[in-house]
Amino acid sequence: MPISPNVVQPPDFSLVSRSVLVGSTVQPACSLWMGDDGCGLELDLVRTWLAERTHLFVAASPQEAIQAFSQSLLPDSCAAVSGVRLNDPYPSRSPAIAIFATNRPGRWTQRDAIVLSLHWPLVPMVSVVSSLGDGRRRSGPTLSGIEEVLWHEMPGRLERWLTQAASGHAGPRGLPATARREERLLEATSGIHFEALRPTDPHRSSSMAVSVAAFHAMDLEGLVDLLKLSGRQILRQSLGRPPLDEPADLLVWNVGCVDHDSLAWLGMLSANRPSLRIVLLESFPRGDSTASALRAGASAVLGVPISLESLTGTLQRLAIA
Repeated sequence: MPISPNVVQPPDFSLVSRSVLVGSTVQPACSLWMGDDGCGLELDLVRTWLAERTHLFVAASPQEAIQAFSQSLLPDSCAAVSGVRLNDPYPSRSPAIAIFATNRPGRWTQRDAIVLSLHWPLVPMVSVVSSLGDGRRRSGPTLSGIEEVLWHEMPGRLERWLTQAASGHAGPRGLPATARREERLLEATSGIHFEALRPTDPHRSSSMAVSVAAFHAMDLEGLVDLLKLSGRQILRQSLGRPPLDEPADLLVWNVGCVDHDSLAWLGMLSANRPSLRIVLLESFPRGDSTASALRAGASAVLGVPISLESLTGTLQRLAIA
């Protein structure tokens, strides 16, 4: 049965199979993205980040996603050596995560989630929501058993999940589907703090010193405490704008609102320190303001309030970029 034209073909796997045959131990994860073309700038940014980090399958619906994935096999070490056919209709590998791109409330129904969970019962599923779905009342998840993730948090949180999976820890994704948001937050925070107590952990990137800047003393103090909890070293604290001679490799700047003045300062800071990786914290990130910040020199933009999992994953992602 031919794949629907709405399904984007997965990337060429020849380079992956060659790296496996020469003994590489790094295997890229495979993620499943379900959503319409033209979901908006915010979800397009998330999709671009996912394509850089994982092998990304894109489909318009769960049914098309299952069909596309079943007709393609991502070769792992066993498959590459044993010569499993790439057109095997029953692949030996399931996606690491399934993502529902939610550009508006009511985009997906519970039936869509059930179709996917019946085919891959153990694959974690999340719903990535754009700003249009962020302002509604949050009495509970739209889809029962599926966690909602804000679009600007998805890259950092996915980095944490993949890092934990590579080290053999399930983390928040290992909790049952009925787990509450508070339970997932506690599990993620406990895992990060536990890693901070293990200086020999190869997945930690806390050796990179971090500078922190914020316009309010309370925000500055909170960021410092959050970063120290993850085991990072604070090199400089700045109340107001960060200085142009920033000595650290990473900078977390609570800018509040991305306006013309902050973009101008960001551009000068980036020009003066081209290797500096800058994470902006904004009160309500939107696609247009995030794109402007990225063009001005920011490496990532996150929202406030921020979780430890999202911030730690973002810094890890930038450290290995």
